[in-house]
Amino acid sequence: MATEIVEMGTVSSRGQIAIPSSIREEMGLEEGSKILFLLKDNTIIMRKVIPESWEEITRPFREAKKKIKESEVPDLIHKMRKEKNENRSGH
Repeated sequence: MATEIVEMGTVSSRGQIAIPSSIREEMGLEEGSKILFLLKDNTIIMRKVIPESWEEITRPFREAKKKIKESEVPDLIHKMRKEKNENRSGH
């Protein structure tokens, strides 16, 4: 069964928010842990980035042998999303 913890935080004047200790402990978050933020409508989703997922997220950028031009960014994003969707569907 999935763990459910509900906590409240406050945004500081610098835009920072502390992750409650109960959530940090449950997720195994330590100083320097990477967190991915996703904003969808009025909801922020935070996800712990594990080394494998970080490797996957950054792979297209590391593999790029040339500098990416601003005009190429939309196509690169589209390609990454397409690959992600294909991986999810098992193709």
